[in-house]
Amino acid sequence: MKGLYAWGYKYLRPLVLKLFNIHITGSENEPPEGGCLVCANHISNFDVIVLAASLKRQLRYLAKAELFRVPILRSIVKALGAFPIRRGEGDVGAIKTTLKLLEQGEMVGFYPQGTRHIGVDPRGTPIKHGIAMVATRANVPVLPVCIQTKNFKIVPFRRIDVRIGKPIYPEEFGLSARSPDEYKRISEYIFKKITDMIED
Repeated sequence: MKGLYAWGYKYLRPLVLKLFNIHITGSENEPPEGGCLVCANHISNFDVIVLAASLKRQLRYLAKAELFRVPILRSIVKALGAFPIRRGEGDVGAIKTTLKLLEQGEMVGFYPQGTRHIGVDPRGTPIKHGIAMVATRANVPVLPVCIQTKNFKIVPFRRIDVRIGKPIYPEEFGLSARSPDEYKRISEYIFKKITDMIED
């Protein structure tokens, strides 16, 4: 970690953990180094903050391109590890940046659902299949993370459980062809690893 991210992690992380009442399990599953794709369910705008506070390493993540059009805001979000994505356009540039960061040994966050599903059990939500394409092309482990809170709605001081699963390594995918059907199968496999950690 470096710069603003390191400062925030050191001084603001304890406050975030208390404010969101975050309880973390499975930290030992986080790879200590090397490229890693962090995949989590998406229930709130605060998910990236919850994830960043729950992980030991710096998290890089995609943020909507509009945030980078305001000079001061652009400097802040970039310092916090974000890089832009044009939503709804199939942004090839964002995917290339993701792959490059993973190749450089960074940890990048990704939401298989593609968008937030507030107050909805993730097990009944649709998922996007780009995650499989990124995971197989990057040839890095996928770290499944489950974010669970009451009614899947984040409220200050309401307990949030962050469960970090065991890494899924590329050979586990059993990729037989780079086809839509294979990407669909692998994406569903990854997301099931996340939803299997939900406790009723």
